[in-house]
Amino acid sequence: MDKENIFRIRDLTRTYRKRKITIPAIKGVSLDINEGEIISIIGRSGSGKSTLLNLLGGLDSATSGTIVFKGKNLPDMSRSELVKYRRFAIGMIFQSFNLVPGMTARENIELALRFAEFPRRQRKTYAMGLLEKVGLKDRSEHFPSELSGGEAQRVAIARALANKPQVLLADEPTGNLDSITSSEIITILKEMNTEQDKTIIIVTHDREMAESVSDRIVRLSDGQIAESFEIQRNGDW
Repeated sequence: MDKENIFRIRDLTRTYRKRKITIPAIKGVSLDINEGEIISIIGRSGSGKSTLLNLLGGLDSATSGTIVFKGKNLPDMSRSELVKYRRFAIGMIFQSFNLVPGMTARENIELALRFAEFPRRQRKTYAMGLLEKVGLKDRSEHFPSELSGGEAQRVAIARALANKPQVLLADEPTGNLDSITSSEIITILKEMNTEQDKTIIIVTHDREMAESVSDRIVRLSDGQIAESFEIQRNGDW
């Protein structure tokens, strides 16, 4: 059975003004993304990858065009609707982890749960469950400075799952990690997709990594889609 679109993007543009100069970052991108799909957006620096991800995450506003998420156009949403969209529909994973330095791994996740309006009495138990899911239950009381890069990214993934998002957006999730640790992070993302049917959109400059994890790859060049192709797989991951 074919899966439905979760994103329907049409004629999307994003331009920036720098003094009197107009800088086009995204130029007329049209793209459908299906529920439960892992899609990687690749391209060189400056190709528009992160701009597109920020537009999908509601962190930036389109200059023109549409981003329809399950029937609702993001550019038409009010500020309060966008807050709810970011809070409940989207989970973000960043290259630099973005953990709060003065909070433990558990407390970082509990903070996300608080923003997601999760019942206070259940936050600790649920946070510990998320840490267990990413293999870090025994590191729950450690601060970010006491974690390795791979451990910090696993905490960041657990935090991104705290609001039970429909979509995970990952911006260079393995960019600061060695090859072995990168493989561990990729494995976790695959499991999130397989076990929970999460739609996962990854921005990366690493084509080899993209091919190892994705159902489909979209390559951007100068803010436009240069190519889009599916990855053929045989059996299980």
